[in-house]
Amino acid sequence: MKSDKTTVAVLGGGAAGFFGAIACAEANPALRVVLLEKTGKLLSKVRISGGGRCNVTHAADTAAQLVQHYPRGGKHLKEPFRQFGAPDTVRWFEARGVKLKTEPDGRMFPVTDSSETIAQCLLDAARQAGVKIMLHTAAEHIEPLPEGGFQLTLSGGSGAGTLTVARLLVATGGAPKTEQYEWLRRLGHPIQEPVPSLFTFNVPDSPLRELPGVSVPRARVRVAGEKLEYEGPVLVTHWGVSGPAVLKLSAWGARRLHELQYRSIALVNWIPDFTEETLRQHLSQFREQHGKKAVLANPLFGLPQRLWRTLAEGAGIGPDTRWNELPAKAQNRLIENLLRTPLPVEGKTTYKDEFVTCGGVALSEVNMQTMESRRVPGLYFAGEVLDIDGITGGFNFQAAWTTGYLAGRAMADVAVKQ
Repeated sequence: MKSDKTTVAVLGGGAAGFFGAIACAEANPALRVVLLEKTGKLLSKVRISGGGRCNVTHAADTAAQLVQHYPRGGKHLKEPFRQFGAPDTVRWFEARGVKLKTEPDGRMFPVTDSSETIAQCLLDAARQAGVKIMLHTAAEHIEPLPEGGFQLTLSGGSGAGTLTVARLLVATGGAPKTEQYEWLRRLGHPIQEPVPSLFTFNVPDSPLRELPGVSVPRARVRVAGEKLEYEGPVLVTHWGVSGPAVLKLSAWGARRLHELQYRSIALVNWIPDFTEETLRQHLSQFREQHGKKAVLANPLFGLPQRLWRTLAEGAGIGPDTRWNELPAKAQNRLIENLLRTPLPVEGKTTYKDEFVTCGGVALSEVNMQTMESRRVPGLYFAGEVLDIDGITGGFNFQAAWTTGYLAGRAMADVAVKQ
């Protein structure tokens, strides 16, 4: 059976799938581009990202800046980002009437602060480019054809039957279980085992359990006995700790934390500008100048009152203790709590509704210039199905836009030359 040289298919109705389908259809209007989504929902992650605002990308002018934020896939993305990076993403959306704004931490959102703006832009661009979208339609079986192309056995919706295509883009997203990649293994593709990334720490016996909602704009979190640490905002939750420092630490340490079965001791330094020596000097000076002040009632270092009180009480300091009465042992315990609050981690929780995996299609078997498989001609990949994951801040979406765009353009170009 010969493939239909004018039809290409995209599996997955997320950010990467849409970008790939649009890029392909716009580059070659003569092609029939079909996007298959097995559920009834399109662009689900786009809609929930950034608390419903959609963190589209990150303000980074160069590929070298961008690649530093990918625990997996960074070095492989340098050239792709040179071809289509964050500035290209901004221009792409602005050319379609969607302006983006940059927040102080570098995250970029639509000026509307609504993820629906991004979702609607992608839906409109796909419609205008002539992309055919088929919901509730899954590719149950993929058969490479001897003369090139693929035959897809479809199920569900109105798409049951077979579809013969010249090129196929897989943009099905990350999957939490290794069995969910079995169909790609059957096509001859090696898979890096998937494990979770970007998660918060469960601390059921947390000394901070009475402080949900308390946040510190800058703290350092490290895993005891490991070379894993990250600095940034920390949020105390009713289940443990979260915030960018924890999430980014979980991303960089995804595989090691998995090996540890998500059990460890997290040490939180609430005042990372201080060493033990400089902290002792600071407390000594404060004691000389403000000796009559009650320790619990006067938080230092800009720490929230509730957090300071908990750390001081944990050091055995009573409500009436003044600085000039503070025993040396109690001060030592306070210093320890400020620099190394121990939190016994007993598990993880997915960050909001956003699921990111470490693992997927091995990048060594993908041509990163075109996103085409080195094993199966005509098979392309984009987005989180690849062994690529970024920290929070718009980096996972940027990888999706970039890989989708390159794959879509490459499929269009190859199809033209057939």
